[in-house]
Amino acid sequence: MELQMGKTRLSQGTDTCLWRAPRVHERDRCPPSFRSSWEETRQVPFLFQGGTIIGSARCKAFRTREGRLSAACNLVQRGITNLCVIGGDGSLTGANIFREEWSGLLEELARNGKIDKEAVEKHAHLNVVGMVGSIDNDFCGTDMTIGTDSALHRIIEVVDAIMTTAQSHQRTFVLEVMGRHCGYLALVSALACGADWVFIPESPPEEGWQETMCAKLSENRARKKRLNIIIVAEGAIDNQNKPITSEQIKELVVKQLGYDTRVTILGHVQRGGTPSAFDRILASRMGVEAVVALLQATPETPACVVSLSGNQAMRLPLMECVQMTQDVQKAMDERRFKDAVQLRGRSFEGNLNIYKRLASKTPDSQIPKSGCHVGVINVGAPAAGMNAAVRAAVRVGISEGHKVFAIYDGFEGFARGQIKEIGWSDVGGWTGQGGSILGTKRTLPGKHLEQIAAQMRAHSLNALLIIGGFEAFESSATFAEARGDHQEFCVPICVLPATISNNVPGTDLSLGSDTSLNAIVETCDRIKQSASGTKRRVFIIETMGGFCGYLANMGALAAGADAAYIFEEPFDIRDLQSNVEHLTRKMKTSIQRGLVLRNESCSENYTTDFIYQLYSEEGKGVFDCRKNVLGHMQQGGAPSPFDRNFGTKISARAMQWISTKLKEARGTGKRFVTDESICVLGISKRNLVFRPVVELKKETDFEHRIPREQWWLKLRPLMKILAKYKASLEVSDLGQPEPVSGHSEPAAI
Repeated sequence: MELQMGKTRLSQGTDTCLWRAPRVHERDRCPPSFRSSWEETRQVPFLFQGGTIIGSARCKAFRTREGRLSAACNLVQRGITNLCVIGGDGSLTGANIFREEWSGLLEELARNGKIDKEAVEKHAHLNVVGMVGSIDNDFCGTDMTIGTDSALHRIIEVVDAIMTTAQSHQRTFVLEVMGRHCGYLALVSALACGADWVFIPESPPEEGWQETMCAKLSENRARKKRLNIIIVAEGAIDNQNKPITSEQIKELVVKQLGYDTRVTILGHVQRGGTPSAFDRILASRMGVEAVVALLQATPETPACVVSLSGNQAMRLPLMECVQMTQDVQKAMDERRFKDAVQLRGRSFEGNLNIYKRLASKTPDSQIPKSGCHVGVINVGAPAAGMNAAVRAAVRVGISEGHKVFAIYDGFEGFARGQIKEIGWSDVGGWTGQGGSILGTKRTLPGKHLEQIAAQMRAHSLNALLIIGGFEAFESSATFAEARGDHQEFCVPICVLPATISNNVPGTDLSLGSDTSLNAIVETCDRIKQSASGTKRRVFIIETMGGFCGYLANMGALAAGADAAYIFEEPFDIRDLQSNVEHLTRKMKTSIQRGLVLRNESCSENYTTDFIYQLYSEEGKGVFDCRKNVLGHMQQGGAPSPFDRNFGTKISARAMQWISTKLKEARGTGKRFVTDESICVLGISKRNLVFRPVVELKKETDFEHRIPREQWWLKLRPLMKILAKYKASLEVSDLGQPEPVSGHSEPAAI
């Protein structure tokens, strides 16, 4: 394996020690580092096993110079000068202190006779790179830390299960989640399940919150809601920094409202379980970036931390991020709670603002009426998260003073007049439901333009929000072309990409693709486990996605596959033969199971059956073969926490964009005819971006319904390297870490 970056190259066997938090062995205070082989990491279920296989501990000895002296001795004895530390701010701070003391520690070891002068010169510098592993997502400088998404999966699984019993018995549930100093898990899980109330340490409730909360719970019950969900971070406090406990909240609800109330404390369930697809891919990308950073480091390079901003890996100065993280706690201790929220970052602040906006309805008398009507429609195949997006659009639209109209059954329903005004309470409980409650069809509007224009005129629709896949993109392009003949289409139109295929131009990620990836990865894990204890076996698995290989490629990366066949990378019989031979050689070692993914439209002739028969024939005597077509199970199921949060945030942002456009035209009779008035809202690297559809058409392969350039293809060599192929991975030369600063508009991760 090698990583190429100009003249920088990483080969197998590079002495890079991976530590899971600084630790010292109980017996001799020396950390038991190891040199692992490719086979060792392949045999152990690294990808689908939670926790940390190499172990982790909070080590008091490392806080002392004596402990760090022992650690330095241990590294020098093994010839290690590159250290990758995975942990929280405490681990990373300790690692930075260790790096700063390195020269002094080596000199002291030499004086004590434990190492010679040659060893001091040879190991003169220690390079340190950090990766943040923390379920609390409490580290400033990164949108997501490794482990957070998996913890959210555990929480949402419990919340979904509890909501069933709560609804049956008309109960109130108080759920306590982890987060002693950070409310991210509580806030995002509240956003993802539509909780009635949330308590987080960064934003304590105002004075008199007891009466306000009880009034809100009572109001929601009056709207025929059969349950109440309250989520509490374990570190929740009031504005006097006094703890607010789940038991206090239960007693309050029982005493003032008389509701049947239960408390559930999730505890360490949140730390366990199988890693989500997002966490597997995030950790893989961060690991590569960390190794490249170590290879590029010089004695003058400050310690850095690898972070995620939007959809882009970045390097930031480690101690700047640690200082910002500590500043949050200081702000909370000093009761500067607004500062604490801002220091958490724009993503956290955005989550909090959107939750507040969606959780409580402002009285109608206090909302200035805009006089505008906005239509919301789902188009194309169903995708998880569509309902969360509709809910957010409806509630933000109403809070902006608009009337929101739901359009049922796609453009066929639009043409037939299946349009109905939808209210705040109508979308209650939609966030966690899969599929499309509004109904959706693949039909394009081309044949129904006259009828659709008539319906827009009849319902006085001033704007349109289209939630869907490639069909939504094509439809918006059709409306742009039809503006000359139908003035009804001269309104703001925004497309929210929602498809499991992730093939919509203008965005790195589409709503629904994360849920689908998790379904693929979970199935791959189970299929591989089904062969445990049997003879060597290879599984051929077909995924959906049309001509877009996103699901196959990223599923292969997350599941640890040996190969993935996609349309974007043409292959022939020689490639297939080479893959079979490569897998056969691996299976003759200690490897017991193989996994091959195939995109459904990667080749007209090399079908799943053909590949299955080829592997079966060529692997005779070494392994046997099984095949599995995953089919529509990839479209079903409850949305993942990521898709619920993503759908909610981008939909709210889209409705704000529509409101801004409508305000510009208010009272002027302005018609929207410019290219900028029909846009796709998506993630592009680090930012949320509105891209005109006319502009995106130039970047689209309409025959195969995919963008001409796709960011995830750059990760394809990584998948091959991890499968033990000789492949080169080109990475950008980032040089010095970037300053910790904001950017135009943070992506909704």
